[in-house]
Amino acid sequence: MPTAPFVIGNVVVLPRAAVNLRPRGAVFRQLHRRSTSRPLLCSITSELSQQEEDREIPSQGLPPVAGGIVALGKFDALHIGHRELAIQAAKVGPPFLLSFVGIAEVLGWEPRAPIVAKCDRMRVLSSWAPYCNNMIPAEFQVEFSSVRHLTPRQFVGKLAKELGVRGVVAGENYRFGYRAAGDALELVRLCEEYGLGAYIIGSVMDKKQYARNMNSSDSKERGQVSSTRVRRALAVGDMRYVSELLGRKHRLILMAKDQEGFTSNKSRVTAPKSCLLNLAPKEGLYEKCSLSIGEDNLVPCKVVIDTKHVHIEMDEVGTCNIVGNQDLRLLCIEFGDSGT
Repeated sequence: MPTAPFVIGNVVVLPRAAVNLRPRGAVFRQLHRRSTSRPLLCSITSELSQQEEDREIPSQGLPPVAGGIVALGKFDALHIGHRELAIQAAKVGPPFLLSFVGIAEVLGWEPRAPIVAKCDRMRVLSSWAPYCNNMIPAEFQVEFSSVRHLTPRQFVGKLAKELGVRGVVAGENYRFGYRAAGDALELVRLCEEYGLGAYIIGSVMDKKQYARNMNSSDSKERGQVSSTRVRRALAVGDMRYVSELLGRKHRLILMAKDQEGFTSNKSRVTAPKSCLLNLAPKEGLYEKCSLSIGEDNLVPCKVVIDTKHVHIEMDEVGTCNIVGNQDLRLLCIEFGDSGT
């Protein structure tokens, strides 16, 4: 892949190897490295409050994203393509992931489980810091209802004037504005008008190329890594493929509820699926998993998922005593490369 900016059609594409990303006419302040404590393996603390602790507080009542470089997209899976956007943003300034909330409610979509549990997103983003100049990308969310009817120009104007961002990073296939009227070329042009840096990067491609399992009628499907691919890999229980797309092991999180909690029997813990906080793989047996108990305790286990429950079978007899003796409301399961 070339290391200099190149053109696909009329779109300026900055390859992943490109390093000179400072926008014309803009000077970015050097961030001090943020002091961050090691994130808990399992935490029920709101990811918003965690990010507020790690972020500098903007002055003069500006939003937290002011002065930052925002990566644009739908960051459901936090996969390696999303990480690449954050990496490029961090080369220019403080990186943010800007996404929209409330899309399903506004458009009447059926609700679905997230790929990454909300309480686990900060842990994932913290793991990106070594790739992002020791900065943890922060998330900034905008209500979809507030931008749904904006034209491409109005949307970029909102980024520049209302949010005060310094630049944007997007993939070459990014669409924006009402009815997705704007493309990457228009994003670059409008950002130039508003004095923002604009960086369009090539898609991170799926090395495994599961094209045979994809819907060929999907015009957005060109072999790139996507949250859709992650969901489909989970649906068939291919955890090795899931790990490749995510750049990490998939972590499933279950939270005990007042009515339904965890039950244990010798070296087995059972939780109802109603306790799931994110998307589980298909029903079946999964070897080479790990159960996270507390901050440092990782216990080898295997996982059996059936129609109603998740069963965790530990290799160490008596481990359930650890579970039973703790006020444990959260279980975190990391899946190895084995699958059904």
